[in-house]
Amino acid sequence: MNPELDLTIERIIRAPRKVVWDAWTDPGSLAQWWVPAPTLCRVDRLEVRPGGAFVTRISDDGDTFDPHLDACFLQVDEFERIVFTNAVDSAWRPADPAPVAMTAEITLGDHADGTDYRIVVRHGDPAARERHAELGFADGWGTVAGQLARFVERVP
Repeated sequence: MNPELDLTIERIIRAPRKVVWDAWTDPGSLAQWWVPAPTLCRVDRLEVRPGGAFVTRISDDGDTFDPHLDACFLQVDEFERIVFTNAVDSAWRPADPAPVAMTAEITLGDHADGTDYRIVVRHGDPAARERHAELGFADGWGTVAGQLARFVERVP
């Protein structure tokens, strides 16, 4: 973690790692929590493997879904880690994504109360990190982490 280039979110989720993993890797589950409510998410492609596509769209009205994320997975360690980037799109082409290019690493660890959930979002330079922070990284990614927690904590 480089504080000049990276932003982080950490929380304890009161659910087993497998349940959190399944929420990340099942398209129907991911659509339930991946974007801050009340915005809706549609998962077009979720190929959770190195080189696999990660493509979502969002809607504020439930009718029109606009592009949200076109990314690819870089590393996948079952039940432990997911790494994806939007700097390379789902067709493996270099991308110039708005608002910033990033690589996100999600790690899941055992915790006495469930899952130690950590996100590190890496940026190419301090300006990109600052822009992402100013655009509401903490609120956006924090809200989504909270939605994930609520989603998995109610799973039997």
